[in-house]
Amino acid sequence: MGRLKRLVLRFAAVVTGHAIVLFARLITAPRPIWAGIDPVPRKRIYFANHTSNGDFVLAWAVLPPNLRARTRPVAAADYWLKSPLRAFAGRDVFRAVLIDRNPETRDEDPVEKMVGALDEGASLILFPEGGRNMGPDSVLPFKTGLFHVARQRPDVDLVPTWIANLNEILPKGEVVPLPLLCTVTFAAPIHLEPGESKDAFLARARDALIAARPEEDRV
Repeated sequence: MGRLKRLVLRFAAVVTGHAIVLFARLITAPRPIWAGIDPVPRKRIYFANHTSNGDFVLAWAVLPPNLRARTRPVAAADYWLKSPLRAFAGRDVFRAVLIDRNPETRDEDPVEKMVGALDEGASLILFPEGGRNMGPDSVLPFKTGLFHVARQRPDVDLVPTWIANLNEILPKGEVVPLPLLCTVTFAAPIHLEPGESKDAFLARARDALIAARPEEDRV
């Protein structure tokens, strides 16, 4: 790809990113709630509940510009590479860490890809449930990725991040969002404790995410 083409693509990605943030603000009036941590430029993993395809878009959009610029969502490659438009959004606009969810076809270890992004200076948005939660439980049991990344980079802040109302704004199967208020709550960070087992850590991380849910969003 020539230098001019790269510059044009980057310009288009920046403009599209600003348009997405503006659209999210017009539709949902998203409000970040920094309940247990300040919006400062530290290396973090924002681990969030997952009920809508718009989750990482909203979590990314509510971050202050200086944090948004260095924060990369972790997302499924099969979804975001399905069409040229999605590929442009996933790779160029959001700069997502794209993970192949099929162990038989992947050629890169997902944990190593996430650790590599952290080592390059990025923060991450991660959905440890592994897929959209459409059932009655508030949070599904966590997959192991968060633990393995925390074990390799124990100093990175792990921030429980609760996204409220987005499933009502963009229900499954719908493409036109409903105009409702939405909040994203960033709670106090946790870290892997010395000697803590995988199961104990994942249960504690899940409990921390559930505890970040605002009282008005509880059923």
